[in-house]
Amino acid sequence: MSINGKTPDEQLAYAIRNEAHPLIGAKSDLDPLLDMVGERPIVLMGEATHGSYEFYRTRFEISKRLIEEKGFAAIAIEADWPDALEVNRFIHRRDLDSEVAGALEHFRRFPMWMWRNTEFLKMVEWLWLHNHKEVTANRVSIYGIDLYSLYTSMQEVIRYLENEDSEAAERARQLYSCFDHYSQDPVRYGRFVRVGAQPSCEQSATQAARLLFERRAQEQLGRPSALASNFAAADELFFAQQNAELVKNAESYYRNIFSPTVNTWNVRDRHMADTVDNVLKQLAEMKRPQKIIIWAHNSHIGDDRATDMGRRGQWNIGQLLRERHPDQTFHLGFTTYDGTVTAATEWDHPPELKTILPALPESFEALFHKVGVNNFFLPLVGSPLRADLNETRLERAIGVIYSPETERQSHYFEAELADQFDAVMHFDRTREVEPLDRLPTRELYRPSDIQL
Repeated sequence: MSINGKTPDEQLAYAIRNEAHPLIGAKSDLDPLLDMVGERPIVLMGEATHGSYEFYRTRFEISKRLIEEKGFAAIAIEADWPDALEVNRFIHRRDLDSEVAGALEHFRRFPMWMWRNTEFLKMVEWLWLHNHKEVTANRVSIYGIDLYSLYTSMQEVIRYLENEDSEAAERARQLYSCFDHYSQDPVRYGRFVRVGAQPSCEQSATQAARLLFERRAQEQLGRPSALASNFAAADELFFAQQNAELVKNAESYYRNIFSPTVNTWNVRDRHMADTVDNVLKQLAEMKRPQKIIIWAHNSHIGDDRATDMGRRGQWNIGQLLRERHPDQTFHLGFTTYDGTVTAATEWDHPPELKTILPALPESFEALFHKVGVNNFFLPLVGSPLRADLNETRLERAIGVIYSPETERQSHYFEAELADQFDAVMHFDRTREVEPLDRLPTRELYRPSDIQL
């Protein structure tokens, strides 16, 4: 039915146009967003795909302003803890003795392009520059919050203990030997345990995590002032403890990956939310502002209670952090109507440049396309359109795999947008992010490219 020649969606799109802030490429584009964030210390920024340039670039620009203007002290990314740790060590170096691209060498697990891409490389460069110019107390750190690095994290725990306590290292080595039968394949571990071919390593992983937890408690009790002043020592102990915690949670994830009753998504997102909270505690111990930026997919940072997945018992970082930190979080979603994307056809396949189909007519993305503004920022909190944008529609989610031939089944879910996010940024046509591994060596950053 139409009114005055306009359908309800066309009328709503017209109203959105009056509320939206066009993004024209000016620094002031982000002012309304920064005003909305206010003093909230936890800012979650999503992405509608894991391979779109505009999402990476815009999160980079927002992160810079949050760090420079609001004193944010950490960035948490949807990446494995040990891989992001190498980036963190790099950006805290005083001297740059290798290519900036070398800081990303440890991102070698599928999907490499999520973090081995040109836009994230620029972010790492900027973080090094920022830290180089700041005194120690004002530097920014970066952390990975995912849990796929089961075997790498075990190796990191043992490596740390070998330098600190040979007996504890041997004890950890014995505990982790439980995982030696699976050719460093955690999915194989989950399959063998599921069919009863091998016993679970749950107790071993838990005991090893307790070993690091007790060591950290003793260090804090014995010399709290020293930990507050010795950033390097406190960080390395914290890094080791988090690796041990990751092993414990990854064991649970892979042990239950074939279970018909355990939702491993929930295991994973609880680990990610717990890691964020642990980083916040670490910042407090180091006398740093407890202010953190989170980069992850929309499906992780939007409140799952406002989606059909949430109604089926799924939770995510967005929901958990909103519940744990009332009125302290800000959730920014990103959407796109069409364009191109870097994605794989199947798991563990190489990245491809793929065309994103125009959004389905009954989706939020199609509604935003009707607005007639290429790129815009739309506040949802306090918006007069909040009720309209809380009517259930489809929302698109493209991860590391894009299957246009099964578009509806593979990439859409139902959501109430205004309860899911505090604001959204819409880019009507997006283009693919550029993986580093497609570039010839001469195009990578070198120390000579960096101007202080």
